[in-house]
Amino acid sequence: MKKETKIIVGVLAGAALGATIALALSSDSTSDLKSKVSDFLADLLDASKDKLAGLADKATNVADKVKDKVAEINA
Repeated sequence: MKKETKIIVGVLAGAALGATIALALSSDSTSDLKSKVSDFLADLLDASKDKLAGLADKATNVADKVKDKVAEINA
C-alpha cells in the first residue's frame, strides 16, 4: 500500500474504534461508568504490583547468582 493509503486506513480505523468506545461508554449511567473504570484501574494496579514484585524477586536472585559467580572467579 502507498503511504497515503495507510494513513487513510489508520485514520478510519481510529475513528471507528473511537465511535465504538463512545457508544459502549454512553450506554451506562455516569455512576456505573465511574464504578467500572475505578474497578478496572484498581485491578490493573494490583496486577502491576504483583508483576513488579515478581520481577524484583527475579532481579534479586540474578544478583545473588552473579555475586556467587564473581566470588568463584576471584577465589
